[in-house]
Amino acid sequence: MALIVSQIKTSLDESKDNAIGRALSLLCVKRSEVKSAALYKTSVDARREVCFVSSVYVELNSAELENRLSQKHENVRLYRREALLVERGTEEPKGEIYIAGFGPAGMFCALTLCEYGYKPIVLERGAPVERRVRDVEEYWRGGALKPSSNVQFGEGGAGTFSDGKLTTRIGDPLCAEVLEKLCRFGAPREILLKAKPHVGTDRLREVTANLRKEVIRLGGEVRFDSPLEDLRLQNGRVSSVIVNGEELPCGALAAAIGHSAHDTFEMLLKRGITLLPKPFSVGARIEHLQEDINRALYGKYAGHPALPPAEYQLSYHDSCNRGVYTFCMCPGGYVVASESDSGTIVTNGMSRFARDGANANSAVLVSVGPDDFGSQPLSGVEFIQRLERRAFEMTRGTGKAPAALTAEFLRRGGRLSIGKVIPTYPRGVEAADLRELFPDFVTEPLAEGLGYFERRIKGFADSDSVLTAIETRSSSPVRIVRGENGAALCADNLYPCGEGAGYAGGIMSAAVDGIKTAVKIMERFKPPMPSR
Repeated sequence: MALIVSQIKTSLDESKDNAIGRALSLLCVKRSEVKSAALYKTSVDARREVCFVSSVYVELNSAELENRLSQKHENVRLYRREALLVERGTEEPKGEIYIAGFGPAGMFCALTLCEYGYKPIVLERGAPVERRVRDVEEYWRGGALKPSSNVQFGEGGAGTFSDGKLTTRIGDPLCAEVLEKLCRFGAPREILLKAKPHVGTDRLREVTANLRKEVIRLGGEVRFDSPLEDLRLQNGRVSSVIVNGEELPCGALAAAIGHSAHDTFEMLLKRGITLLPKPFSVGARIEHLQEDINRALYGKYAGHPALPPAEYQLSYHDSCNRGVYTFCMCPGGYVVASESDSGTIVTNGMSRFARDGANANSAVLVSVGPDDFGSQPLSGVEFIQRLERRAFEMTRGTGKAPAALTAEFLRRGGRLSIGKVIPTYPRGVEAADLRELFPDFVTEPLAEGLGYFERRIKGFADSDSVLTAIETRSSSPVRIVRGENGAALCADNLYPCGEGAGYAGGIMSAAVDGIKTAVKIMERFKPPMPSR
């Protein structure tokens, strides 16, 4: 065991390592009683006097003393790193173990299975990351959209073209394992120390390719351009999968299909798999100058060399308790074209590891649910598709995104006279009245929320900030129902997994769910016999 000592403050002009000495002073322990001590996590506190706040890992020679100190001090807790324990099953799979999708959930599901001696086959509809990057950048320059190689589909999943945030609220011990493995495959070591770690789209691409190579080295297989087109059910299990027209015997199938696999949702529903509509959110991307956000949040400390680009997280509930919130804030980032279907507009945010772009952007989203769009399994999918097509039509099919000055939107107009904030959407933007895009149950809370956020951060809704629509892919619109054994209710060897299945929200939680899904598969099925 060890201790985590929290809320240790250091100024901007001193070393964060000073927090270690302050933690030991708080504990009142002798150096001879300390086995090891190191920074655990650190973050910026900008609420009053801007400073760093750190947590410190302290391992003592006496477990009894650690226990006493954890009970004595309010900001001291016991820490135990738990190893992943797997008791492998005895059932012989009647075919290969497949994983549909190679985003964070599929990647960590495959890696975990391989590490324990299994030989899964990954079915990824899209391209390897090297080709995928070329396809996406060509589209951003005005080229044709490739339906299976875009921001949503391909190796690494949607997170590959994002800020690469690794924050999560799940608090699972497996998060530490995910972070360490990301570092092993090329992520910067500092993600182990930051309270709000990020990798950036540029570093994620390297990590993704290296993880794939490890899966293959350990005996797994990754098949690109190989969509899960269909499956066959027999006696309550998936007997085979259809990939590029070929029917393949299936022992188990982990469905790590991602939140944008609308066609796969439809296929699963037709095959009798239980899907439920779930709440999600829609809205737009808002852009400001990053230096304005820095000044608003850091005040006189803005520009200090020790400070990272400032970031925010805001939320509001209207009188009907409908949520409005910022999501996936990208300091020094870009608004990117994220369509996966022709004739639609979809936005997302992205930034490099350095976060060195001129603008800050964030989604400003409004929560919606089955009461708004319908209670059928695919009602949310259909609602998303209508909005995305409507956004495309608002700019007369030019491929530009509809946009408006935030202040103009609040005044019920659609004017877009560019000021100091230059929109970064790569295919261009065009003035539009965004109130004509959204239904009233989105528009009114969105306007209220923006007004509230302006009171929290001065200049948030000022005359130069820009709203670019439409953001619809923040989470899955469905949940593929699974039982305690991790399997779908109507197919006991189908394992819904990750964000697309409705069980995660972001890179970290999806990766953790991928690991847990691998464990469920291993607890049932035995690994293959070693080849001679």
